[in-house]
Amino acid sequence: LLLKVSGLKGGHSGDDIDKGRSNANKLLVRMMWEAWQKYGILIAHIDGGNLRNAIAREAHAVFMVQNGYKENLMADFNILKHDISLEIGPNEPGFMMEMTSTDAPDFVLDDAIAGKLLDTLYACPHGVFAMSPRMPGMVETSTNLASIKFSGDQEIVITTSQRSDVASGIRDISNMVAAVFHLIGANVRHTDGYPGWSPNPDSPIVKITASAYERLFGTKPVIRSIHAGLECGLFLEKYPQLDMVSFGPTIKGAHSPDERINIATVEKFWNHLSDILQSIPEKK
Repeated sequence: LLLKVSGLKGGHSGDDIDKGRSNANKLLVRMMWEAWQKYGILIAHIDGGNLRNAIAREAHAVFMVQNGYKENLMADFNILKHDISLEIGPNEPGFMMEMTSTDAPDFVLDDAIAGKLLDTLYACPHGVFAMSPRMPGMVETSTNLASIKFSGDQEIVITTSQRSDVASGIRDISNMVAAVFHLIGANVRHTDGYPGWSPNPDSPIVKITASAYERLFGTKPVIRSIHAGLECGLFLEKYPQLDMVSFGPTIKGAHSPDERINIATVEKFWNHLSDILQSIPEKK
């Protein structure tokens, strides 16, 4: 059987993580875990998501079930699909989940490995973990089950991504995800990421930027921190004395096929930048 989840919005694993968007990997595994528990399915392949910094929009899996269970499995599938549609429908109007027949695979996972894999993926946290106590409405810490890839018959690569504007927060959520995979003896590797950059509403450059915006466009800007990796964090790590601000033209649908820029805001951004540079006092 071929199980597919598609039609989700996906989006940026930081800036969109609090918008209630579903993760295709989690939905796929939810169905497979129930099928494995009830019918002892044999798993041949799972593939979901792509970029570590994007919420998975699509996922699919190939598995086998005994003929005597197929009709019951399809009935359970239709019930779960309906339940999920009710749960996520307002946020994911394009959600689709299909289960169809396909050619029998040449290879399936060992039962013990398959069970541990599904338990781990089902238990793996995804989404907002903590909100910021310093800036109301901003996500402080989150984690994303980004992708699941079978690499030949010997390796399964699962990629996750953690974010936090607090260094201790990212260590905590990273260790929590690692602990889930340690339970099945997985080889866990942490890669370099962006350090946190805590917001400073009283920053002098923020005040200059806000003043220039109001002077140019006749309205006060909304000043906020976003839950996303920014190069500013890397700069600050090397040069902690820097005062920084991040701004730019309007981008929609980052890290998804729908990513686009509002062309009219490019000129607006350039004029804003020019004014800011002229307003910065000379360093004495």
